[in-house]
Amino acid sequence: MPRVILCVLDSFGIGGAPDAADFGDEGANTLLHIATACAEGRGDIESLRSGPLYLPNLDGLGLGCAAHLSCGTLPPGLSDTPLGGRWGVGREVSIGKDTPSGHWEIAGVPVPFAWGYFPQTVPTFPEDLVDKIVAASGVPGILGNRHASGTQIIEAFGDESIATGKPICYTSVDSVFQIAAHEDHFGLERLYELCQTVFEFTAPMKIGRVIARPFVGEAPGAFKRTGNRRDFAIAPPEPTILDRISGEGGQVYAIGKVSDIYAGRGITHKIKAAGNMVLFDRTLEALEMAQDRALIFTNFVDFDTEFGHRRDPAGYAEALEAFDRRLPELIAAMAPDDLVIITADHGNDPTWRGTDHTREQVPILLFSPALSKGTIGLRQVLSDIGETIAHWLGLRPGPHGKSAL
Repeated sequence: MPRVILCVLDSFGIGGAPDAADFGDEGANTLLHIATACAEGRGDIESLRSGPLYLPNLDGLGLGCAAHLSCGTLPPGLSDTPLGGRWGVGREVSIGKDTPSGHWEIAGVPVPFAWGYFPQTVPTFPEDLVDKIVAASGVPGILGNRHASGTQIIEAFGDESIATGKPICYTSVDSVFQIAAHEDHFGLERLYELCQTVFEFTAPMKIGRVIARPFVGEAPGAFKRTGNRRDFAIAPPEPTILDRISGEGGQVYAIGKVSDIYAGRGITHKIKAAGNMVLFDRTLEALEMAQDRALIFTNFVDFDTEFGHRRDPAGYAEALEAFDRRLPELIAAMAPDDLVIITADHGNDPTWRGTDHTREQVPILLFSPALSKGTIGLRQVLSDIGETIAHWLGLRPGPHGKSAL
């Protein structure tokens, strides 16, 4: 009864991408810089937590070895003597350092085109696009219209949005158009409808996603984004491992934002959840329900949205340790022929300049009671992960990548 549990620790990079300089990210290293800050007690780290980064379970599966291979440096607090499992390093070939690029490639489909992006100007969205949105949706205008952090721009424009009925529109260096509006005053379903309208205009521009960012609260300082985020995304251009599994009669449990990333394609069970620990709970519940040849696919988004983008190394460290503490629960729940894969889609170094993703290689940690320990080395394309899943579940090989087993 082989099954696969795929855990994507969103943004958990380990440095070393050979083309990082092309993205302005040469020297970025999410894991190394978090571990170093913890070991040295730098900045806010010392006041928020104490001691070196402690990840005994991830390290036991080869995290330290993967990090060492990726960048040539062993992060403080980690070791180069794994206890079990197989470990390696994943290198992305898709052009972007965004969520869809990393996830599509993990699922066996490298992105074959260049995404569209909005310029770093104020205003950032083309005037004709804004005019189309206003005319088609009936909103009285938009606020923001710039590159921004989601939490910061809601603080800046939230009260005006409530008063005027204008949604807050912003972007980042990713291929994305984000829309924030109040769940009650603007309306959640109305926000989703607006995002669908905007998606119809932006998809031909190869903008990867339009993201609904609902929030609650009545005044600055009390505004808070909710778990009702929804992504309207361009669908992958080829069948992914999700399509291949479900097409063969297998189950695909998409937990968190996974279904949105793949535009719902190949999903048999969609499970929405917010918060890393709730996502972990839903993963364990899916494992209890999953049948033969199932894929349980969870994106642990907090690493990225709560700590990477907000440049919070202490929070990132604590989130990693919280995930690590729960890893034995997952391993204990596995059947003898289950396989768990722990990886990431890109980096987001919380010590780096700016607020955006960083171009990094990622860890690939494999564990099964049926699998001997060892290394899978440096994988030249993240599609090797999808092909490893196909191999484990007995599916035919796909056109991109090669199984690591």
